[in-house]
Amino acid sequence: MVNLGDVFPNFDADSTIGKIQFHDWLGDGWAILFSHPADYTPVCTTELGRVVKLTPEFEKRGVKLIALSCDDVDSHNGWAKDVMFFAGSEGKLPYPIIADPKRELAVKLGMVDPDEKDAAGMPLTCRAVFIIGPGKKLKLSFLYPATTGRNFDEILRVVDSLQLTAVKKVATPVDWKPGQKCMVVPSVKEADEKLLFPKGVEKVKVPSGKGYLRFADPTEA
Repeated sequence: MVNLGDVFPNFDADSTIGKIQFHDWLGDGWAILFSHPADYTPVCTTELGRVVKLTPEFEKRGVKLIALSCDDVDSHNGWAKDVMFFAGSEGKLPYPIIADPKRELAVKLGMVDPDEKDAAGMPLTCRAVFIIGPGKKLKLSFLYPATTGRNFDEILRVVDSLQLTAVKKVATPVDWKPGQKCMVVPSVKEADEKLLFPKGVEKVKVPSGKGYLRFADPTEA
C-alpha cells in the first residue's frame, strides 16, 4: 500500500492508448488513478460513465484521468463502447484504461478486495482512488469494496480542497464546498492574520476559551 506523501510507484503496463510507463504518462501535474473489479460489470459501468461526464471538470483543474481494470485491452475497448453509450456520449472514451489481467498491479498497489471473487475464484480489484499531485506524490487515497460505487462529485470536491490547501494557508472544514470559508491553519500566528487575510478572520468562541477555530475567505490568502 502506498502511503500519503510517498512518490507513487512507477510501472509499465498495456492500456487502451498503448504501452505506457506510468511516470512518463503522469508528468508533474495532478492525476487520478481509479481501479475497477472487472469489465462489463454494472457498477463499474455507471462509474466510468459518470467520469466521462465529469471529464471537462477535471480538465479545468488540470487533472489527468486513468482507470485500471483486471481484464485485457481488447475487453477494455469493447467495454468502452458500453460506457460511452451509458454516458450518453459519442466518440472514444476520453481517458485510458490500464490492463491488469494477472492482478499484478492490483496486488502491488494494495487494491485487492479479498471478500469478492470472480467466477474463477480470483479476488477482484477493489474500487481504489489515488489522487497524485506534483512531484508524483500521493495526496489522497480511497478504498471502496467492490460492492459499493464511488461518489465522483466528492472526488472532485476533494481535488478542489487539495489544490487550494496546497497553495493557501488554510484547511477545508467539514462538508466544505468551493466558495465557502476555510479554516486558518494553526501555524498562522495571530499577528500575521491581517497580512494574510486583509478582510478579516472570524473567530468562534468556544467554552475552552482557545481561539483555534478561525474562519477566513481563502481567496484573500
